[in-house]
Amino acid sequence: MPTEADIDLKMMTKALAEARRGRPSPNPHVGAVVARGHEVISVGHHERAGTEHAEVVALRAAGEAAKGATLYVTLEPCNHTGKTPPCVDLILQAGIARVVIACRDPNPHVEGGGIEVLEAAGVQVDLGVKGIEARALIQPWVKQITTGLPYVSLKLAVSLDGRIATRTGASKWVTGPEARAKVHEIRASHDAVMVGVGTVLADDPQLTVRDVEGPNPIRIAVDSKLRIPLSANLIATAMDTPTWIVTAQDAPESIESTLVAQGVEVIRVARSSEGRVDITAGLRAIAGLGIVRLLVEGGAELAGSLLNAGLVDELHVFIGPMLLGPRGRPGAVDWAGPANLADAPTMVEPRWELCGRDAYVHGLLTATTSSRA
Repeated sequence: MPTEADIDLKMMTKALAEARRGRPSPNPHVGAVVARGHEVISVGHHERAGTEHAEVVALRAAGEAAKGATLYVTLEPCNHTGKTPPCVDLILQAGIARVVIACRDPNPHVEGGGIEVLEAAGVQVDLGVKGIEARALIQPWVKQITTGLPYVSLKLAVSLDGRIATRTGASKWVTGPEARAKVHEIRASHDAVMVGVGTVLADDPQLTVRDVEGPNPIRIAVDSKLRIPLSANLIATAMDTPTWIVTAQDAPESIESTLVAQGVEVIRVARSSEGRVDITAGLRAIAGLGIVRLLVEGGAELAGSLLNAGLVDELHVFIGPMLLGPRGRPGAVDWAGPANLADAPTMVEPRWELCGRDAYVHGLLTATTSSRA
């Protein structure tokens, strides 16, 4: 006979799976299950921003059967009115007897409030079931609401000896079709994909999602001088796929007007002390426009700026099984790097897999190994 703890784990696992079904950015992923004992009555998830929250979907589906039942939800129910009414009100109206919550809501406007309202009304509340997993699921959103910066995933593709192209500049393709398909999957899971203008000039990428299901992310180029040509794929298709350019405050206004006429949104920020776009200011600006998950695909200078500023949260590295030699184009990251091994950004619990002929490693990135001590 399963214990209450066993049932709680099973139901919260189901709620987490339900949460992953939504595409709610800039809101967090949330899933819910209404159950009586080990029997599931209904499920729900937050599908998109502005739509009903997971708890509401599950409770409406349960109807009268929700009375006296247990509600499992991956994130603390809200107690404030935004685009939708407070979830705690409907929970109380439905007659739920017990609420099991995976993790608290870190949003400063609602932190702890939902739990307090439920307990004050006599509802039993249990917190922390699969909390680590639930917190990991919403970490990009947590970073955005607590720091004003997007969650940054950096994608690199290199040869066995760490090169990105041959000595003549040939780079198509260092990795195989399976790895490239995986990149499209990763793109589809992010709100925006960013490259430097050097990558646009060298490769003329489309930065769309192809061969897999999923929406196109917003495409962002970092271009301090607005050098991007009007013939570039990003500009030519800007009316069809949203395209932004992050540039410097003093970039030519005449070029901006031409780009805007092509459907491009131009975002101006300050220059850094090196004369480049202040990348922290750039990320803060796009986060303010609703970007929660940002995938950076190149180039080396942009990747180096992000690592130097400690702005990379997650790393995706594809390694092609070839050697390009010492005269091949340099590594995927242009930066001085750490003086000591203890200060090297390090992947936490790296996960390795094969993508066709290529190795693929991904994981969270620490600022330094010593900072984990």
